Amino acid sequence: MTMPFYKNAEHDRIGAEFAVIAVRAGAAIMAVYQTDFVTRMKADDTPVTLADQRAEELIVPALQALLPGVPVISEEAWDATQPAPAPRGPFVLVDPLDGTREFVARNGEFTVNIALISDESPIAGCVYAPAIGELYYAGQRAWYGGQPPGPDFDVARVQPIEARPLPQRGAIALASRSHRDPATDAFLATVPHLRIESVGSSLKFCRIAAGRADLYARFGPTMEWDVAAGHAILQAAGGSVLAPDGATFKYGKFANGLRNGPFIARGRDVTT
Repeated sequence: MTMPFYKNAEHDRIGAEFAVIAVRAGAAIMAVYQTDFVTRMKADDTPVTLADQRAEELIVPALQALLPGVPVISEEAWDATQPAPAPRGPFVLVDPLDGTREFVARNGEFTVNIALISDESPIAGCVYAPAIGELYYAGQRAWYGGQPPGPDFDVARVQPIEARPLPQRGAIALASRSHRDPATDAFLATVPHLRIESVGSSLKFCRIAAGRADLYARFGPTMEWDVAAGHAILQAAGGSVLAPDGATFKYGKFANGLRNGPFIARGRDVTT
């Protein structure tokens, strides 16, 4: 089968379609969130709930209809013991509920993540936080809108966003609320005049994309579906996600089980 090639002009349309799907998935998640749900632990010692399952059951068929022939790689269907072969073209990464620990803690900082990957890079993505009504999506440009969960995505609510250059004083670094590690803390200690705030899930990328923060460093383990959607949004907003040595942060690491190495997400480069 010949895999599709997406022109730049299509990226915004795909990002908006991802938003439609994510908002519907958000409604399914919130229906579980409002109950006394049960949490179980997966083999990799991470939590999962009925909300993860229901969101995935909605998202995957919708993506298959939107992008026929494009493989959809979703966290809950991923078998680390028998990983899928690498696709020969574009593919979609899905985390139906990023920040399950935040979901279980009921702090609202969990998201639906969807990203389209082509040539090892994210070219469109959506991050939706249904409990707090924050919707971010991107193709060539990045967009934000307040959006309650439900059957309809209201495009009239969205507006373009841009990352800001790193300020000389008062820069804000975002750190994982549930996954801080010594290597990340050591890096942040090297940046002068830095205020550190904790935020859950992929919202860290989005807050930088919206010009509300400046840095997000992660040296601990992540999976590609944890990062790709936020990367797409930050990149479209003028920011970057790079390895600590400045190398390109790539996707499609199937031989490595889709596990990521360390990365640093930043706002806009002052020279651009």
